[in-house]
Amino acid sequence: MDNRCRCSDHSNRHSNAILYSILSQMDKSEPNAINPSYSLIPHRCNCETRRTVCLQRPSEICKEASAVLVKTIYFMKNLPAFNQLPPNDQFTLLQSCWAPLFVLGLAQEGLDFEVIDTPADSMLKKILLNSQESSEMEREQPTMTGVSKLKSCLKKFWSLDLSPKEYAYLKGTIIFNPDVPDLKVALFVEGLQQEAQHALREVVQPLHPGDQGRFARILLTASMLQTITPGLITELFFRPVIGQADLLELLVEMLFCR
Repeated sequence: MDNRCRCSDHSNRHSNAILYSILSQMDKSEPNAINPSYSLIPHRCNCETRRTVCLQRPSEICKEASAVLVKTIYFMKNLPAFNQLPPNDQFTLLQSCWAPLFVLGLAQEGLDFEVIDTPADSMLKKILLNSQESSEMEREQPTMTGVSKLKSCLKKFWSLDLSPKEYAYLKGTIIFNPDVPDLKVALFVEGLQQEAQHALREVVQPLHPGDQGRFARILLTASMLQTITPGLITELFFRPVIGQADLLELLVEMLFCR
């Protein structure tokens, strides 16, 4: 199947249309100088894979999301087993798991949100800003496709209606992931994950004795977390707050600050 954006064949034409529109505003005296085949209305791609979005209520949602992130890091920080790991392994696991843990936190807190299309002037910035903005332009931009995956994942967790203990032990299975590359004590981490999974199963059974498939459904739903990129989370919820700062560096400071 061809997943290519159906608007891509006309991308150069519409980029030119934006520039022509700007030039037309600068020279009203020569309206006929613009090629009539170009639309003066800036084009916005309607394909969800390219349709960039932002939060509808950024000041409110970013504040709530920041509170969830702080809780997430302190959950890791207060795990005795996590503190037994070598610092390098702690950093490696943090880098791997902070985003899925954050999404679990959103689900546990019931934090819902809505998005809107990115303002058109942001599109102009991508064309007109000079090279000093190149790092900003290279960052992953939140798209409707990414947000739809995130919201679908949240709805799945809400439908499960997990208890606080189920959330806690599920977080443990995500933190202690022995498949993360370059771990010094991968076998120890694998043992911790097995303990977390066993504890989760022990919690699930008495809470839902008639639902034999619940444990498997929880783990299956948790696998959806890997489809949510850290870049999406960072740009959607935290870029308005941290500006140009590196979010991972901030998380490391929070985790290792004693």
